[in-house]
Amino acid sequence: MKEITRYWWLVALRGAAAVLFGVACILWPGLSLLVLVLLFGAYALVDGIFAIGAAIATGGRHGRWWGLLIEGIVGVGAGILTFVFPGITAFALLILIAAWAIVTGVLEVVAAIRLRQEMGNEVLLVLSGIASVLFGAILFAAPTAGALAVVWLIGAYSLIAGLLLLVLGFKLRGMRQQTEGQYSHSPALG
Repeated sequence: MKEITRYWWLVALRGAAAVLFGVACILWPGLSLLVLVLLFGAYALVDGIFAIGAAIATGGRHGRWWGLLIEGIVGVGAGILTFVFPGITAFALLILIAAWAIVTGVLEVVAAIRLRQEMGNEVLLVLSGIASVLFGAILFAAPTAGALAVVWLIGAYSLIAGLLLLVLGFKLRGMRQQTEGQYSHSPALG
């Protein structure tokens, strides 16, 4: 448990990246397909790198690191493919995003189930995973939706998933402070 809470900030950074991506999609829905492709690629790459970092930081000491590592590799792979093929069509991008969201969501749910004995807040990770799976399923069901609707859907998903990961990150931070007996009463640190 101590290893998981030590790296709470990696979970919070993943959430912050998702929130920033979601806000950008909602505020600027008229993004061109190329900009959307590059923005998604950057987000998937950063999210994957943070997931790999969290897996490496806790890996080997516990048998639960592999799911996070696979999630990170999928994210990095999706980001690299997006940059290598920037002229990708809207349909192919939707399929790529849908597949990535479903794989990421399933792995988050699996990780939450495996961590349920060690942390009491696994429901947030389950909700984030379910949101990812639902988002991917919606994209698979309606791949020809209008570009504006897709941008807003992507933004809403990222915002919700990001907020859930931020909350989880700070709950892990609180658990770490409790286990170490280091309570901070500073308003800036919460």
